Amino acid sequence: MTNDRIKLDSLKDKIMTAQEAVKFFEDGMVVGASGFTKSGDSKVVLEELAKRATTEKIQITLMTGASLGHDTDGKLAAAGALKKRMPFQVDRVLRNKINAGEVLFIDQHLSESAELLHNKNLPSVDIAVLEVAYIDRDGNLVPTTSVGNSATFAELAEKVIIEINEAIPMDIYGIHDIYKAEDYPHRNVIPIVAPWNKIGRKTIPINPDKIVGIVFTNKKDSPADIAEPDAKTVAIAKHILDFFESEVQLGHLTDRLLPIQAGIGKVANAVLTGFKDSNFYDLTMFSEVLQDSTFDLIDSGKLTFASASSITVSAECYERVIGNLQKYRDKIVLRPQNISNTPGLIRRLGIIAINTAIEFDIYGNVNSTHISGSKIMNGIGGSGDFARNAYLSVFVTQAASKDNKISHVLPMVSHVDHTEHDVDILVTDIGLADLRGLAPRERAQKIIDNCVHPDYREELQSYFDRACERGGHTPHLLEEAFSWHLRLADTGSMKKL
Repeated sequence: MTNDRIKLDSLKDKIMTAQEAVKFFEDGMVVGASGFTKSGDSKVVLEELAKRATTEKIQITLMTGASLGHDTDGKLAAAGALKKRMPFQVDRVLRNKINAGEVLFIDQHLSESAELLHNKNLPSVDIAVLEVAYIDRDGNLVPTTSVGNSATFAELAEKVIIEINEAIPMDIYGIHDIYKAEDYPHRNVIPIVAPWNKIGRKTIPINPDKIVGIVFTNKKDSPADIAEPDAKTVAIAKHILDFFESEVQLGHLTDRLLPIQAGIGKVANAVLTGFKDSNFYDLTMFSEVLQDSTFDLIDSGKLTFASASSITVSAECYERVIGNLQKYRDKIVLRPQNISNTPGLIRRLGIIAINTAIEFDIYGNVNSTHISGSKIMNGIGGSGDFARNAYLSVFVTQAASKDNKISHVLPMVSHVDHTEHDVDILVTDIGLADLRGLAPRERAQKIIDNCVHPDYREELQSYFDRACERGGHTPHLLEEAFSWHLRLADTGSMKKL
């Protein structure tokens, strides 16, 4: 522990242990915490709170930027410390508690949490736990590997506990762009017209009097799970890149494309990795998360600038980036998520958004959150922010899985996150369907012809043909619309026996 990370002398007497810090928490509190897709999150205070909850009754409502690392969500859930959680999670233990009804979960567009807090549409934050690299001489906070909702929590929380993470070098200062939009009805235009525009300050402002405790840590972020591309993800990536090539030939795009957003996971990494050997160049990103593939593209010279809200990478890439920040300083920026995900900027910049679906139906409705209609997987994240407002909204999934017992293209999705009106392109390992300018019946035939696994194409075509005979603008057989899901529940397979 070195006090040079606290440059405001009046705060140095606030140093304490995590065990001392958790004494500020009370049952029923609303807690805001830094952290966005397992980066820049509380490493010790929330974990210590989970330990406290095993011996006494204390339940909180927990708001973050997105998911937490180091199994913190799972530890809190297992200890019974969570009453309500928002806006996103990926933890298996917490997921099971949510689906059992033991923890309430608000699955929310990532652009909206801060807005709802500022507009007083959510309960006020009693205490915030924020990870920083250091506190400057004015008491302002230098974030670490994510911004998320930290700036909002710092402003609105009644009390703040700071975790100073010595694993993060102090020269991370300068990669953040902290901008606060005005509250309604006095909001002005957010003056970003290109991903590289920096419009805010390098630190998070805070009233130092709010800081009740400072805890030192020395812990790296949880590494991202980077799965190697497989045949399906490679095929999906090829379909997308071939489509982009055709759009260039038609004059719809240039070889520089438009700023790219890609969701997290192996499909997104495969697509972005595919750009390395493509004809595209001078690419930019305006996204939520900077992944391994982002830095691989920067290193290859294909990607010139990337804007997001967090850095979430593998252990190898973490060392490459965090240990060499000077190399990337002028090529990346991290922003609050209500800026990185704000609909107006997504529309203005003409984002090409690539996100993952759990399933989609023959008309283009997408389910990206629920298994069989009722069990949450992770959450909608920022996919809705981008899908509704993107220049091109692309959703990807495998055509079939589990030895082809599950089709991911269905008569009707079991849960709707993104309606057919917000979806332009659908891609599976089988092929790509461009739905722009198509009426519902045209969309259905295009999807059946291009995206469906061969084992299910004949049955899905039969469903559509018989529905068309019955009539309607968007033909359906309501008595059969969910029959594939019911068959899976009864037999373990969507295939007809």
